[in-house]
Amino acid sequence: MPRPVAVNHIGAVVPDIEAAIDWYRDVMGFGLVAGPFDLRPDDPNGAQTMDVLGEKLKHLRIAHMSSANGVGLELFEPVDPKIERRDDMVEFWRNGFFHICVTDPDVEGLVARIVETGGKQLSKFWRERPPHPEYRMCYCADPFGNVVEVYSHQYEHMQAHREALNDARQ
Repeated sequence: MPRPVAVNHIGAVVPDIEAAIDWYRDVMGFGLVAGPFDLRPDDPNGAQTMDVLGEKLKHLRIAHMSSANGVGLELFEPVDPKIERRDDMVEFWRNGFFHICVTDPDVEGLVARIVETGGKQLSKFWRERPPHPEYRMCYCADPFGNVVEVYSHQYEHMQAHREALNDARQ
């Protein structure tokens, strides 16, 4: 079996990169690593940008942030073509990644900060399946329309108790 790979970064499209940098820094505690800066086809990295993002791109602003455990958040602000907002925030039926998940032991406190700063709470607070007194989660959205799930514990802990429960049932 191959060894697991590490998550390096997640890309998110936002309508205002300066506001997104401020929000992810002030609300989520992410650090700014680089940017924001502009990317255009005629820039020194234009050939790479065009190869990765396609011929439709004329102008894009980008910034790089980092979470507490070193996973990056790459913010993209489309300038030309302009950003298009999704029809629904939680489009679980479409292929591709549809949310990021952050870990904060104070799920309720972080969700309150998200809401107070222009984001939305999309779900109730849930005890993770099956209901567990310690493991909590909630779906939210940042002020830019990106879905952010909040877990109370690291992923392995949140999911491993399910495996133990399944083993006990068998």
